[in-house]
Amino acid sequence: MAFEGLSEKLNATFKKLRGKGRLTEADVREGMREVRLALLEADVSYKVVKEFVASVTERAVGSDVLDSLTPAQQVIKIVNEEMTNLMGGANARLTMAPHPPTVVMMVGLQGAGKTTNVAKLAGMLRKNGHRPLLVGCDVYRPAAIEQLKVVGGQVEVPVFEQGQGDPVEIAKNAVRHARDYGNDMVFLDTAGRLHVDEALMDELKRMKEAVRPNEILLVVDAMTGQDAVNAAKAFDDALGIDGVVLTKLDGDARGGAALSIRAVTGKPIKFVGTGEKLDMIEPFHPDRMASRILGMGDMLTLIEKAQTSYNEKQAVKLQEKLRKNNFTLQDFYEQLQQIRGMGDLSQLAGMMPGGLGKQMQNATIDEKAMAHTEAIILSMTPQERENPQILNASRKKRIAAGCGLQVVDVNRLLKQYDMIQQMTKQMSKGRLGLGGRMMHGMGKKKRK
Repeated sequence: MAFEGLSEKLNATFKKLRGKGRLTEADVREGMREVRLALLEADVSYKVVKEFVASVTERAVGSDVLDSLTPAQQVIKIVNEEMTNLMGGANARLTMAPHPPTVVMMVGLQGAGKTTNVAKLAGMLRKNGHRPLLVGCDVYRPAAIEQLKVVGGQVEVPVFEQGQGDPVEIAKNAVRHARDYGNDMVFLDTAGRLHVDEALMDELKRMKEAVRPNEILLVVDAMTGQDAVNAAKAFDDALGIDGVVLTKLDGDARGGAALSIRAVTGKPIKFVGTGEKLDMIEPFHPDRMASRILGMGDMLTLIEKAQTSYNEKQAVKLQEKLRKNNFTLQDFYEQLQQIRGMGDLSQLAGMMPGGLGKQMQNATIDEKAMAHTEAIILSMTPQERENPQILNASRKKRIAAGCGLQVVDVNRLLKQYDMIQQMTKQMSKGRLGLGGRMMHGMGKKKRK
């Protein structure tokens, strides 16, 4: 995961500071030297690192910090605040047109994931009540329009295309089409290049002049590190971008691009791609990202993900069943489905604060085991799911045959279910409590 190495190094530095109790100016400067090295290793721009460390040091060596009861915590607080400011301070939203449609022009180099992420973004906004339209303006790359139609269909967003014509005319016609057919947002999937060139920029400038987009978003690949920052600066100088979509933040990128782009270009990161699936995109919140980097977790994003898959009626029903200790295998199955709906479980673990997140990240969620559990439950009759105590040897044999597993697998699930039954007697209120227990039950410790 991005920032993993940086997070470990920063937390090791802060652990040393906390271990000293009282801090001297020399302690702070030594700690900031280690922070500087950690940021440089994470591929953050040298100039950005120099200014960041200088700003933190200036604030941290003040008497009000060193003379406080918890100087180490004060230093960490300052680092958190400065890192948040470095990445933009607050979430930067899309600029909406006063009179629809809002036109968003997506630009970027080839390979950054532009076509996939324009569909991700349109799909996310469709779920928020908008009526977006995708537009195929990349008439050069083979099958680019076909790819857009495929991903558009997957996120249930219509695609406007006119084949291999003039991209500028296609964009103008698409905006007229959106006005006529009630689409309140238009996303232009423009052509990319392997590198910034004059022909590409000229076409994008003509398109900008023709449709006057409300937003120009640059899609950059976090895996390319400082090259992503250089591309952002080149596009901004030539075209004037309004924001950045940072993709592949789920990979093993060192994360320097996220920490450098705003400082170098002055333009905010507005969205981040967190995985390959078409629902894995989220608004970029600098304060939340800073908290994740510093090991403080990101409970707000975790709660938002839970709310998207949360069924209130189902939760009230479950709470009543837990109160009466009447939790069935059908309830178990429904909770598994709800957890799956929250997204990648290893990413959810990264949003947990402190030791809890680390503990969960050190466990791999066995997706195969979860699939087996679901298959076993689905092989049962409704009566068996509601009353597992009736499962005798012959029923277990039938269930195992029905899902292609062994009787021992059925017995393992029933044993796990009995353990959960015991937990429910002691479980406190809250929707995520059960999910955490179940994820832990499905996980396996990594072997070192």
